Formats: sequence, C-alpha cells, structure tokens
Amino acid sequence: MAQPQKVVLAYSGGLDTSVIAKWLSVERGLEVVTFTADLGQGEEIEPARAKAKAMGIAEDHIFIEDLREEFVRDFVFPMMRANARYEGDYLLGTSIARPLISKRLVEIAHQTGADFIAHGATGKGNDQVRFELSAYALDPDIKVIAPWREWDLTSRTALIAWAEAHQIQVPRDKRGDSPFSTDANLLHTSSEGKVLEDPWEETPDYVYSRTVNPEDAPDQPEYITVDFEKGDGVALNGEAMSPATLLAALNDLGRKHGIGRLDLVENRFVGMKSRGMYETPGGEIYARAHRGIEQITLDRGAAHLKDELMPRYAELIYNGFWFSPEREMLQAAIDHSQDKVTGTVRLKLYKGLASVVGRKSPFSLYSEAHVTFEDDAGAYDQKDAEGFIKLNGLRLRLLARRNRDA
Repeated sequence: MAQPQKVVLAYSGGLDTSVIAKWLSVERGLEVVTFTADLGQGEEIEPARAKAKAMGIAEDHIFIEDLREEFVRDFVFPMMRANARYEGDYLLGTSIARPLISKRLVEIAHQTGADFIAHGATGKGNDQVRFELSAYALDPDIKVIAPWREWDLTSRTALIAWAEAHQIQVPRDKRGDSPFSTDANLLHTSSEGKVLEDPWEETPDYVYSRTVNPEDAPDQPEYITVDFEKGDGVALNGEAMSPATLLAALNDLGRKHGIGRLDLVENRFVGMKSRGMYETPGGEIYARAHRGIEQITLDRGAAHLKDELMPRYAELIYNGFWFSPEREMLQAAIDHSQDKVTGTVRLKLYKGLASVVGRKSPFSLYSEAHVTFEDDAGAYDQKDAEGFIKLNGLRLRLLARRNRDA
C-alpha cells in the first residue's frame, strides 16, 4: 500500500491551524508535518508541540524553531536600511515575516520529502499571496494547499462545530466572536477586524497590547543612544547587542513611552481597503534612529535616490515579492549606500514620540565650517552663489520672457 503524501503546515497551535491539521489528514488523506516559528511573538510556543501531538502528529513530524535572530538580521534589518514604509506609514511588520516562514516551510518540505505546504491565511488577505509567492520563488514545483479557499467552513460556528465533531479542543474564549484578530512578532503586533472595521470609530484602548497609552507614559523624557555600523544597529546606550536583542530592548523602551502606534486604512494587494491598528514600538525608534544617522553620512544624491526607491521597495515587500529579482536589485543598491552609515544617534523618548536630538559619525559629511553664520575662514565663498543661481534660473527667465511677450 502506497504511503500517504506529506504536507508541511505553518502551525501556530491555535484553533484555526489545529482544524486545518486535522482537515488535511481527514479530508485530504495527507501525512501532516507541522512547523511552528518563534519570531518573537511574545507567546510561549512549546505548547504547540503538545497540541500537535494531541492532533496525532508524530514527534519527528513536529518542527519548532527559534528564528528571532535570523528574522531581524536577514529580513528586518535589510528592510530598515531602505527606511521602508508602505504607503508612507506602515513599517511592514507582518509582511516581512512571511518570506522567512515560507523559506522554512519549503526547506522542511525538502527535508521530510513532503509534496505540499499549507497555510492558514484566508482568501481575502495579503498573507496568502506572500506565503505562496515566496514558496514558488524558492521551489517552482512546490504544491500549496490553502484550506480557507477550499473548504466549506465559512463561519466561526461551522469551524467550531467541525472541531468538536473531530475531538479538537475548543478554548472557551474562541466560542464567542472575537472582537478582533491579531498577528505578532518581534517587530510588531497588528490587529484588524470586528471592532476596527469602521474607520470612523477610534481604536478602543483595550486593542493595544504592546504600548502604554501615550497619555499615561512617563512625564519625564528618556534619552538613549543607538550605534550603527554599515547601516545596521549594533549597540544600545553603548552596550553591544545582537539584532534580535537590540530590537527587543527597543521594544521595551517603546512600550514604556507609548511609541509606535499606527491607525491605518491601507490598500491590500488583493484590491480592497482594510483598516488595521499596528504597534511597532522598537521598530519606530529604530527607523527614526537610522534616518538620523543617514542624515549626516549619506550624500544628498544617494539620500534622495533612496527616498525615491523606497515606495517601490516597500510595495514589493507588502505584495509578497521579497524573493523577486527586482527586490534583490534594489537591495543591492540600498546596501551599497550603507557602507559609511556608521555612528551614533541620540534620541529623546517622550509620550509617543521618538525624536532624534543628536548624531555623530567618523564619516560625517556635515561641515560646521561651511554652514556657520560666523566667519567661515574662506571655506565657502558666498559670491559663488550668484553664478549658481543665474545658471539655475536661466531656463525660468527664458520661460518668463516668452510668456510675457506672447
């Protein structure tokens, strides 16, 4: 008798992916391998092992991995070098996690001889696109199963009924309608749905989990320093830290001072607008610090070109094209720009704001001799400005004469 085919499931241990695990086995006749990633979501992930076993998953088919360092080092930091913000605001916390999860799903599929990978993303959202585009870029022959696009469990009631019929434990807090859904990792927490669906209504304070209300934050500001080497953060207040450790420490500071809240109506790749609430406390501080060190180390041309490239780069990540050649081309240009982005930034944290108040670098392009209002000792000849203005104004004067005489 032929062995059943295998599928590697992105498994959180929650109700939805537990139902999916059983459904893949019962309805599709597949041997299920589970993969649970610790991306710093702030929850204990070891219970996923016990839940997977309770679903009948063999011990050697359960993969639980701490990917926090790889996540920040190889995905978050490269993205931060670009100062990437989707539609000018969103720091892409959910988007940037998906390619890493997909990478490991494909690798585990190869390792275990699985024919399929599966995920629990719905057919309305962006995550299905991100998971699958990443997987196909890494293995063009991989087969993907997306149960939410296939099964007839179209409501929470139907999902719970199916779970109970197949002896899947349903937590008490899952029996009523959840007021909103969340996704979390070391970079951010996102919340959407239910109480957040009306974009006119202010986000209830109970939705926020990563930050104190800025109004309740300390009344005294706190000053910190972040050190950078070649565009990446390496130390906080002079203490060397690994990427994940640094971001976690900044998260603690951001939580304390209510930094990194964002209420956003965004354009999903699949075509609809959606309203989400994002908390990115450490990421917001880090992003401000990175721009601060770039202010004195990047040439104007390079800095302005980076700002032109950034919306395209951010859109590629948001839409799921991390492993695309165009993102890699942009990354090469961005990384080249960071060679001298080294130095220290001082920030003031106060009631929801992270403000750059100082920056220094051994590679600074800032010349006090040139910008001083005092005697510049010949560093800059102000008479040169007259010719500069006349040359730049020539075309404007020609236009003005033509229009006047027309």
